Amino acid sequence: MSVFDRLWVGVAQKNGFNMSLYFFRISHGRYSGASDQGSEFESREAAWAEMTKVCGNLVGGISRSLKQNAEWHMELLDEAKKPVFRIRLVAETLA
Repeated sequence: MSVFDRLWVGVAQKNGFNMSLYFFRISHGRYSGASDQGSEFESREAAWAEMTKVCGNLVGGISRSLKQNAEWHMELLDEAKKPVFRIRLVAETLA
């Protein structure tokens, strides 16, 4: 956690904000990896907004290399590492 992050958390806690810790996990085929270092957000909505921003930055590159009948997804995990939100990119052969 950066000095700025620690400062923000301290200010937020002092002013009565409850900061929750979240982690990101990405899965693609057999690969699945979660971040070791969490990110603190003041609300689920703020965590969702950050997740969609990060996902938006990644999905263009992911979609260009996605194979047929494959799935890529990003999850936002709570402090207990339980999924809160999931964004999926699915490539399906229909015929």
